[in-house]
Amino acid sequence: MTAIDEPTEVLWNLDTLLGDDDVDALLDRADELAAELAEARGTIASLDAAGVAAHLRLNEQLQETLGRVSNYAQLRYAADTADEAAGALQMRVQERAAAIETQLVFFQLEWAALDDDAVAALVDDPHLVFARHHLVSARRYRDHLLTEPEEQLLTEKSVTGANAWTRLFDELSSAITVELPADDGTTTRTASLEEGLSMLGSPDREVRRVAAEAVTEGLQPGIRTRAYVFNTLLADKSIDDRLRSYPSWVSSRNLANEASDASVQALVDAVVNRYDIPQRWYRLKADILGYRLTDFDRNASVADAETKIGWGDGRDLVLDAYGSFSDELAGIARRFFDESWIDAPVRPGKRPGAFCAYTVPSHHPYVLLNWTGRQRDVLTLAHELGHGLHGFLSRGQGVFHQWTPLTLAETASVFGETVTLGRLLDETTDPAARLDLLATSVEGSIASVFRQIAMNRFEDRVHTDRRESGELSVDRFSELWVETQSDLFGDSVEITEGYRSWWSYIPHFIHVPGYVYAYAYGQLLALSVYARYEARGADFVPAYLELLSSGGSLPPEELGRIVDCDLADPGFWDAGLEIVSRQVDDAEAAATAAGRR
Repeated sequence: MTAIDEPTEVLWNLDTLLGDDDVDALLDRADELAAELAEARGTIASLDAAGVAAHLRLNEQLQETLGRVSNYAQLRYAADTADEAAGALQMRVQERAAAIETQLVFFQLEWAALDDDAVAALVDDPHLVFARHHLVSARRYRDHLLTEPEEQLLTEKSVTGANAWTRLFDELSSAITVELPADDGTTTRTASLEEGLSMLGSPDREVRRVAAEAVTEGLQPGIRTRAYVFNTLLADKSIDDRLRSYPSWVSSRNLANEASDASVQALVDAVVNRYDIPQRWYRLKADILGYRLTDFDRNASVADAETKIGWGDGRDLVLDAYGSFSDELAGIARRFFDESWIDAPVRPGKRPGAFCAYTVPSHHPYVLLNWTGRQRDVLTLAHELGHGLHGFLSRGQGVFHQWTPLTLAETASVFGETVTLGRLLDETTDPAARLDLLATSVEGSIASVFRQIAMNRFEDRVHTDRRESGELSVDRFSELWVETQSDLFGDSVEITEGYRSWWSYIPHFIHVPGYVYAYAYGQLLALSVYARYEARGADFVPAYLELLSSGGSLPPEELGRIVDCDLADPGFWDAGLEIVSRQVDDAEAAATAAGRR
C-alpha cells in the first residue's frame, strides 16, 4: 500500500439492518408489539417471576425491531446530514419511537413502586437471570420519576424538544467549512472542519497557524445560533433536573453511570490536582520544538516531517496489533473491513469525528471515521474498533445488558488504542521515531484524561451560570472556555484570541451533557487494565475477553474485579495518573536519547 491510498470506497452497508423488511414494516411491527406490551399496564405488581420474564422477552422483541430501524435512520443521517430525505426519515422514526415509549413508561413506574422485598424475591428467580442487573439498577431512579401522565408528556415532547435542538446543532456543525491553502500556494480551497482540525498535527508551524486561523474563521458564521442552541439545551436540562429533583446538573449522568456524585467528584479532583502532568509535557514539547507553545501547537507532531499513512497500511497496523493480543479479537476486527461495517472517507455533510454504534444484539456494530491519513487516524481506528469489539462480544447479553455505563464504555477502545501503540513501540528502535510514538501516547492520555476533565469543568461552569444568571452570551461562553482551559495549561501554553470560540463545535456538550468525564474514567481504567496485561501476558487475555463479553450485566465495580481493578479504592485514580506521569518520564528520556533537548 502507498501513502496516498485513501478509503474512498470504504462505505458501510446499512441495508442489513432492515433485512427483508422496509422501514414502515418494522415500525408497524413495533407498534403491534408495543400495543401487546401495553396490555400489562396496572398488572406488574401481580406478576410472578415467569410473568415478568415473559413481559421482558416481548420487550426484547420490540427493542430489537425498533432498534434496527432507529439505527438505520440515525446512521444514514450521520453519513450525510445535508440529505433532507435522511433527516426526514430520522425525524419520522423518532416520532414513532416516542409514541411507542409513551405507551410503555408504565413499566418503570410500576416496577419502581414495588417494595424491596418483593423485588429481591423476583430478581433472584432463574427466570430473570437475563435481565437481573437491568431490573435492579432500574430502581435507582425511584426518587426521580414523575407520574405516568407527566412521563408520557415529557417522552412525547422530546421529539420537538431536546432531540430537535440536537439535530439542528448537528446540521449546523456539519455544514462548517474552512478555507485552506490550495496546492498551488496562491489560492484557497474549501475543506471540512475535520480536515482543518487534523492539520493541527502538522510538524510545520506555519501550516498549523494557518489551519488554526481558518478554523477560527470558519467557526464565526452561525456561532450565535450554535450558542442559542446550547443555551436552549442548558435550560431544557435545568427544567428536567428541577422536575426530577436532581441535586446538580451532573447528577442524572452520574446515576446513569451507576456512580455517586461523590465518586465522580473524587475523579475530577484527582485529575485537576495533577494538571502538572500535562503542563510538564507541554514544557518538554516546547524544549523539543524550540519555542513556547500556543494553543495551535498543542497537537504538533514532534517528528521532523509529517508521515501520511495509507488506509491499507493503517488497517494492517491495527489488525496486527489486535492479533498480537488475541487472534479472536483480530478475527472479529477483520470482519469490520471485509463485511462493510465501516464508513471511512471524509466528505461534505458527513458528521464530524468518529464513533461506533452497537446497533442491536442480533446484528453487528458499525464504525464511522473521517480518515485523513495522519498517525492519529490509525489510533482513532484502533479506538473505534475497540468499541466495535466490545459491542460485538457483548451481544450475547441481550438488549438489557449489552451496553455498559459510559464510565466503562471507553475501556475497550482505549485498551485497543494502547495495544496498537505498544505494538508500534516494540518494533521501533530509532530514537527519533520512538520519541514521536511516545509523544502520541502521552498526548492521547492528555486528550482523554486532562482535556476531558477541563471540558467537564467548562460544562460545570456553563450549566451553573445558565441556572444562576440566565442565557449566556457568546462572549460569556468564550470567557468560561478560556478560564477552564487556562487552568489546564497554566503558563505552559499561550491561548490565542482565536481559540476563544473553539467550544462552539464540540458535540459532546450537546448530545450527552456530562459525558466527557467518562473518557477520563475509561482512560485511567484502561491504562490500569493494560498494566495488568503487561504484567501477566497471555494469561490475562481470558479475563479481558470475559470483561468485554459481560457487557453491562454487572455493576461497574464487579466488572472491574474481573480484570483485578478495584474501582471503589479512592487511590485507584491516583495510580492511573501515575501511569500517565511515567509516560511523560519515558518521553523525556526519549527526547534526550534523540538529542532533541
